[in-house]
Amino acid sequence: MRLMALDIGDRRIGVALSDPGQTLARPLQVIRCRSEGRDLDRIAALAREHEVEKIIVGHPLGLNGKAGVQARHIEAYAAKLQELVDTPVVLWDEGLSTVRAQQAMIEAGRKRRDRKRRIDAVAAAVILQDYLESLTCAEERRNSWTEPTS
Repeated sequence: MRLMALDIGDRRIGVALSDPGQTLARPLQVIRCRSEGRDLDRIAALAREHEVEKIIVGHPLGLNGKAGVQARHIEAYAAKLQELVDTPVVLWDEGLSTVRAQQAMIEAGRKRRDRKRRIDAVAAAVILQDYLESLTCAEERRNSWTEPTS
């Protein structure tokens, strides 16, 4: 099953999906914000359409790890989304995902116009890839642990 990630902004919402094996993230689309209810319905429909197992929401914590005004707004938005979907909605520190997405697109040779149009979806893919890699690391730690011998 796939995972979906969201990079929620005031004007646009970036959406990304994982592959079915939950190894790689790819940008899916950018939703232009219209009204909160309509946007939430669109996200829920995408989750159903792509048979999403979990939705990862970028959580914009400050560099000190604390939630500011924008992070609290995202927390409320994620709670409303959770009411609409049967899958878990998880907050994940977005850790400068937009800056990292911008840099990756520049390195890939994307033109400014294309970067502007796709940045939110690419940022969502960065968030999702970070989440997927954290799962892989946790799995590797579990598999490498051995019981001490006496």
